[in-house]
Amino acid sequence: MTSKRRVVFGITKALIAICVSVCLIVLTGCAAENPDADGVIHLTLWHGVNPPPNRDVLQELVDEFNQTHSDIQVESLYVGQGDQQMPKILAAVVGNASPDMLWYAPTITGQLIELGAIRPIEEWLKDSPIKEQIDPALFESMQLEGHTWSVPFGTNNVGVFYRPSLFEAAGITELPTTWEEFREVAKTLTRQVNGQTQHGILLPLGKGEWTVFNWLPFMWSGGGDISADDATDLNLVNPGAIAALQFWRDLIDDGSAILSQPERGYELDGFLAGRVAMQLTGPWTLGQLQATGVDFAVMPIPVQEKAATSVGGENLFTFNTTPAHERAAFTFAEFVASERFQTQWAIGTGYLPVNLRSRQSQPYQEFIAEQPAVDVFLKQAENGRSRPIFAGYSRVSENLGRAIEATLLGQSTPEAALETAQRRLNLLYSNSR
Repeated sequence: MTSKRRVVFGITKALIAICVSVCLIVLTGCAAENPDADGVIHLTLWHGVNPPPNRDVLQELVDEFNQTHSDIQVESLYVGQGDQQMPKILAAVVGNASPDMLWYAPTITGQLIELGAIRPIEEWLKDSPIKEQIDPALFESMQLEGHTWSVPFGTNNVGVFYRPSLFEAAGITELPTTWEEFREVAKTLTRQVNGQTQHGILLPLGKGEWTVFNWLPFMWSGGGDISADDATDLNLVNPGAIAALQFWRDLIDDGSAILSQPERGYELDGFLAGRVAMQLTGPWTLGQLQATGVDFAVMPIPVQEKAATSVGGENLFTFNTTPAHERAAFTFAEFVASERFQTQWAIGTGYLPVNLRSRQSQPYQEFIAEQPAVDVFLKQAENGRSRPIFAGYSRVSENLGRAIEATLLGQSTPEAALETAQRRLNLLYSNSR
């Protein structure tokens, strides 16, 4: 491993010690003392599936797998949201207490490779029937450094959910398509209703990946880019990034946007209560929204220079454990990517299927007909961009998150916030040379 990459992904001994001491007690409680004593391969799956109703859908599918595979039994464990999972994952790897499988965004791929935590799966995948059924556009999220490391679990992208009843009450008859139109609509929606302020939109506050994931479509739409082969040649101070930060700041200055609680921009309480008329989120919330009976619809991300959205979703990683467990984990991965799983998962949660046959299946087509919001996400996916999965993306994301937070809180101008983020990255990588 080069010194540069050690700096990018290296974890200091102090941090490792903290992670291990804090988390290993929890981790060891997750594993059976002698999991294979009964001749059955017992696998653990760590995930951060949210909202809770989606976990119920996952458990039903895991139960179905267990009922049809007497020699493999999977235990599904919720271990928190993405930022909450990282200390546990790191502690598990360092303490040799890794799960067999991990549900996580593919942006973690490079870091897991550097830790030696996961194994490539291309030798199994090439002979599997699911390879031809996976959406070809998703292979980019599966591959790094000439190997295939994961199987897509579900895909999605970011859109703007809105309350049609609130639009109608404010006299809005046409959906905004540009940044300028969106800003004006957000102003119109911000008004006093029954003695309380109704805001046009909720913006996510925080330095975490959720904030960055929701902001990137605006940067790309503004003509910006952060894509690169690695984290050392990025230019965060680009016109598109500055414009996107300024746009979000303008919504704050207009009084049209209200900020979420720190690192909780995914919560829908204000949207459901009608305190905000619009919110950035994705199709994974469709199941939750449908269950509430509240009116909602979806529009694409507004356009500045070009249409764009963030392609998200999680992949399923196989950890380095034992040959028998690794092969059994791939059997479960095949089930996850199958038409059966993907159709039920998509209809139950709102995630877009990764399996092409699932997308064309009669049950899923009927679901689209009943829920027009799904079609918005399917069409918007054509303009989707994936976040980089190079080793070190977490550092880039962290510094972008700081820049977004500083801008939204009025602590810095967009350009100054991005310059600060760039200096931090430059310092980090110059010390690695």
